[in-house]
Amino acid sequence: MKPAEEYILNQPEPFRSILLHVQAVIELSIPDIKLLYKFKIPFYYYNNKPFIYLNASHKQHFVDVAFMKGYELTLHQDQLTGDGRTLVKSLRYNRLEEIDNTVLTELIFEQLTLFTTQ
Repeated sequence: MKPAEEYILNQPEPFRSILLHVQAVIELSIPDIKLLYKFKIPFYYYNNKPFIYLNASHKQHFVDVAFMKGYELTLHQDQLTGDGRTLVKSLRYNRLEEIDNTVLTELIFEQLTLFTTQ
């Protein structure tokens, strides 16, 4: 098993369910995206560039779905948090039921356009 997959499967609930769900949405949205293990977390790369990372924050009790070009995104800014970061913004989930697949998918595709137009 790959380290990124191990990271996801070894998480306690509800982190594991959230991560598996987000993983499925990302991989269904962009079939040729690569899941790697970088900086001790699952990191998606698109065309060899960092795209989205996933982080289970046990201390703060959420899963961070971080978009590498988060500050360039225009959709759903009211649901993204920058938390003092200069490039990355993320969606944060405490429970599986909080995930809005439409919001997540729209942000994935918007970021994809940023990666393909630059």
